[in-house]
Amino acid sequence: MIKFTIMSTKGGVGKTTLTANLGALLADMGLRVLLVDADVQPSLSKYFALATAEPAAGLTEAMVRGQVTSACITATVFPNLHILVSDDPEGRLPNWLLGRIDRGFRLRTALQSPAVSGNFDCVLIDTPGAIGPLQDAAVMAADVLVSPITPEILSAREFKDGTMALLDRLEPAGWPGASLGPVMAVIYRQDRSIDARLIATGIREDLIRLKGRVAVLETVVPHAKAYKEAATLRIPVHRHERRRDGVMQSANVVMHRLVWELIPGLQGVHADQSLADRASS
Repeated sequence: MIKFTIMSTKGGVGKTTLTANLGALLADMGLRVLLVDADVQPSLSKYFALATAEPAAGLTEAMVRGQVTSACITATVFPNLHILVSDDPEGRLPNWLLGRIDRGFRLRTALQSPAVSGNFDCVLIDTPGAIGPLQDAAVMAADVLVSPITPEILSAREFKDGTMALLDRLEPAGWPGASLGPVMAVIYRQDRSIDARLIATGIREDLIRLKGRVAVLETVVPHAKAYKEAATLRIPVHRHERRRDGVMQSANVVMHRLVWELIPGLQGVHADQSLADRASS
C-alpha cells in the first residue's frame, strides 16, 4: 500500500481537485483506493456522490480511536473508490490533537489498521491549506508528498518558503521507523501565457537549489475548463474528457502521465473503460 498526501502551505492551489482526480483515475486503473479528507472544510467529502447518504463515521472517530474501522469508510458511487469523510464542521479535531503528544503520528498509526492495509492499494490524503496539527498529521502519514504549485509569483514564493519551513519543522519530529516522505512538486493550472511559462521555469531552477529535498515532476497540469466542468458534474476529469476519434483527450492524457510519473510501476496502464461505462449506466 502506498500513501500520498497532497499538501501545500498555501490555500486555493487545487489540492482537493488533484486528490479527487488522481484517486478516481487510480481506481479506474483497478487499484483499490481510499481518499482521506483531512480538512475541516469537507470539500473532498462532497466532491463525488457517496453510495451511502449518511456516513456512519469518519475522520474524527478514526483519529480519536487511533484506528480506522470499516464503519469509518464510505463507498463512493465509483467502483474501487472509498473515502474517509471529514466530519468535523465545528473544527474541534485540531484542538483535540493539540493536546496529544502523539498528534503528529495519529493518522499514520490509524491508517495502519487492518481495515485499510488489508483492503486498499493506495491512500490519498487531502489537507488543510493552513498550517496546523491536521496538516502535520497528514504530512507525517505519507510515503510521498505531492504539492501543487500554480505558476504565479506569490504562489511560487509561498511554496519555496512555506514548504521548506514545514520540512525543517517536521523532520526533527521523526521517530524510529518514521520519516518524511519525498516531496514531489507538480506545476498546476499553468495557462498559455509567456509569463506563466517563465515562472514555471524559475520554479524548476529554484527547487534544484534546495539540496534535493524537492523534485519537480515533468508532467505539467494546464489550466483547463475540463477540470471545473468535471467537478460540477461530480465525475473524474478523465471520464469527462475521454477519447475522440480514438484519441485520448488532453485532461485524460495529462492525468495518466501524472499517475505514471508518481507510480512508475503503472507505466502504460490505462483506466478501464468498462468500469467507467458501468458506473455511468
